[in-house]
Amino acid sequence: MSFNQICLTGLILTGIVPVSEAAPNQISYRYEQVGDVNVFYREAGSVEKPTVLLLHGFAASSFMFRDLIPQLADSYHVVAPDLPAFGFTQSPARANYSYTFGQLTQTIDQFTEQLKLDSYALIVHDYGAPVGWRLAIKHPSRITAIVSQNGNAYEDGLSEGWALIQKYWRERTQDSRDALREFFTPASIRWQYLEGVSNKHLVSPDAYTLEGKHISQAGNAEIQLDLVLDYASNVAMYPQFQAYFRKHQPPLLAVWGRNDPFFLPAGAQAWKRDIPNADIRFYDTGHFALETHGNEIIPVIRAFLDENIK
Repeated sequence: MSFNQICLTGLILTGIVPVSEAAPNQISYRYEQVGDVNVFYREAGSVEKPTVLLLHGFAASSFMFRDLIPQLADSYHVVAPDLPAFGFTQSPARANYSYTFGQLTQTIDQFTEQLKLDSYALIVHDYGAPVGWRLAIKHPSRITAIVSQNGNAYEDGLSEGWALIQKYWRERTQDSRDALREFFTPASIRWQYLEGVSNKHLVSPDAYTLEGKHISQAGNAEIQLDLVLDYASNVAMYPQFQAYFRKHQPPLLAVWGRNDPFFLPAGAQAWKRDIPNADIRFYDTGHFALETHGNEIIPVIRAFLDENIK
């Protein structure tokens, strides 16, 4: 890298040079104040290009898209925020912010308004999926296409791994809550990244170590327990999400780790009921398919967007 390139990179990171003046695949790291939440996001590509909004899941952050973003940025304006309580986004304590999926969606919706994202394709994973689906039913005309990487919208996709969580939804007792605490530990997060992966040497420790550090921050376990309790509201809204799919027929690609311990392949296949032309693809890996199969999945995502976004 030349001296001028080093200087330009520094100016981009500090926000002095706007992203539109950066090299197409250069990622900028930014913050946007949205109410009481200071949303951290990664951005690349020209704002004159079609926008792709990337919404990560649990236990992840926009870091999960680190390899995907540069591969899209020559032709797309790519924006990947960290959801409140994840990654580098700075959000209030539980007493000052309602950690529900409705509230997360409200924050991300306002974030898109402030960035003037009038239309966008969605790429979603896990928790990012119900946030994306809520955005879609609120603003159906804004959604140009959808890519789901193990982001569920059907009860068909819920595995037995949800049993303790579903018990918490039904009983909502302190005992049921406490039974889930081990789920929100660095060791559990590492397991989530490795489970269902046949060649575990393909999984870099960077992601699960980073997310383990985030989950260990003071007060974050209680926030995550609030969110997993509220996930029941997403399941209750599945019929609304499915009605959106049937009515609007968005171009949809599902790229799915078939060995996911939480979301079964049947959840991806179910889209065919509502979007007959949906493109459903499975990979021999787990919940975080991009971590092990990015070389296969990223070209598929790129080709899908190129075909469906004009």
